[in-house]
Amino acid sequence: MAVKAQVLYDFTAEPGNGELTVKEGETITITNQSIGGGWIEARNSHGETGLVPEEYVELHSMQPLHTGGNSVCFLRSSWSLHSQTSNGNDPWTAWNSDTSKNLASVRNSWMSTDQEHPQAYQGPGKTAMDDDEWDDEWDDTRSSACYAEVDLEAAEEGATNRTEVQGPTRKITLNKFPGFSKSGPELYLLAKMLPKGKEKISVYMGEVGPVWLYPEVQMECLVADPKKGSKMYGLKSYIEYQVTPSTTNRPVNHRYKHFDWLYERLLEKYGSAIPIPSLPDKQVTGRFDEDFIKLRMERLQSWMSRMCRHPIVSNSEVLQLFLNHQDEKDWKLGKRKAEKDETVGVMIFSQIEAEAPELGLDEVERKCESFSRFTKAMDDKVKDLLAVGHDHWKRCTGPLPKQYQKIAKAFQNLSTVFSSSGYQGESTLTDALTATGKTYEEIATIISEQPKKDLHFLVETNLEYKGILGCFPETITVHKAAIDKLKDADKLVATNKISPHDKPVMAKRVSNMSYALQAEMNHFHSNRIHDYNRVMQFYLEEQVKLYETIAGKLRAALQQYTTL
Repeated sequence: MAVKAQVLYDFTAEPGNGELTVKEGETITITNQSIGGGWIEARNSHGETGLVPEEYVELHSMQPLHTGGNSVCFLRSSWSLHSQTSNGNDPWTAWNSDTSKNLASVRNSWMSTDQEHPQAYQGPGKTAMDDDEWDDEWDDTRSSACYAEVDLEAAEEGATNRTEVQGPTRKITLNKFPGFSKSGPELYLLAKMLPKGKEKISVYMGEVGPVWLYPEVQMECLVADPKKGSKMYGLKSYIEYQVTPSTTNRPVNHRYKHFDWLYERLLEKYGSAIPIPSLPDKQVTGRFDEDFIKLRMERLQSWMSRMCRHPIVSNSEVLQLFLNHQDEKDWKLGKRKAEKDETVGVMIFSQIEAEAPELGLDEVERKCESFSRFTKAMDDKVKDLLAVGHDHWKRCTGPLPKQYQKIAKAFQNLSTVFSSSGYQGESTLTDALTATGKTYEEIATIISEQPKKDLHFLVETNLEYKGILGCFPETITVHKAAIDKLKDADKLVATNKISPHDKPVMAKRVSNMSYALQAEMNHFHSNRIHDYNRVMQFYLEEQVKLYETIAGKLRAALQQYTTL
């Protein structure tokens, strides 16, 4: 039986790409779910067939997915933007000025999977556990990801107990980031056997405090030369970018989905310790427009540059694979290896080697609170600046140029009236007034084009930092939860939930986590000072050029008036 679906959003097909235009509320028939790349093939009521973004449609059937044993996962057979946790919510809303409430919230949700990264898919059916309720399998390093083969035709027919799979199936992971599904840092704090990762992360004491070990030569990366490619005999098109690292100067080609894979791997591995900002958003319509391709390439360049500037991320095996793989086989083998990495989530702290004495609990807590307050305050002010910048952009491209055009028109109208007087000595003045009007027309054009020359870069920098700051609440939550668990160590010993030997181990590991947080804080501050110095210098230089250009044009207009 054919699978019916409802369209959630309007979608306009790109000419020549085999796509199908659909309207919100329209019912379509799914003819092929195995297209891949975020697309499905569908047929509308007029018999027209083409490709539609899978996130734009929804199937309403529900069916249980048997995962073995007595457990059953229920999955809504749908592709919908509503099925994902929104990243648009303010990640700081859970934190307020009452620190005790914040810490209490962390304690109450210690065993909850709410301690995940804000970018990660949260998974269905999450429940919180009591603070003292420990998971008997907390040291199980197996992935908790739940996979299910969804029989879409069976779902349409309501056949929930069929044993035979008929028609196309689609593998769906119910937990996109298994490293974050393991609840809380107790996985690291009380692990009997830590995973043996190859990438040891060094922290040493610098002039500003704990810092990461930086490479002697900073790697750079160039994202350039976007080209349109195709697959499925030209049925589907995509944009491919040339990525060239400074270490080899050998370009490799990557599509957006490859960048997305890199982001997911970095987030899974480092997200508990290092903020990994999200990639520029996906776009379905207009993705082949020249302006969109240029802006996406610019943002991918900024994202890659930030990853390359981070001493830990830039040295990671997964980023090196992305930049240096030799061929398709090397790329696929490297991906499989990266996806089996055990040192992900909070286990990344097991790879940190701090060349410094163990920190006391009070100092650890003070450092964490200090950084939490700063990043929250900066997040607020960055958002304020973005709002002001947005308003100023609209004013410069709308009302302000129109006002200058009105001034220009007024001067030109006055010149026209004066020229009708018939007085012989009029021409010098009327010509000067006409020139003044043209000057203000030129000023209107200059002002309307100015935001692209200066405000654009200021806004982009603040958008980038807004993304980075949005990652910190969850990173800080991990550290606060670890601090709270260490505070409860005596009670846990008294109730035989941990041994007396475990308490000093916990203290040392919390200290290790604190050194990692401080090293990341200092890296963040160093980059922040560099980035804002650079962007403000550029912005003000362009502003000076703007007003010098306007002043020059006004002086030229002034010189046309004679002094009596």
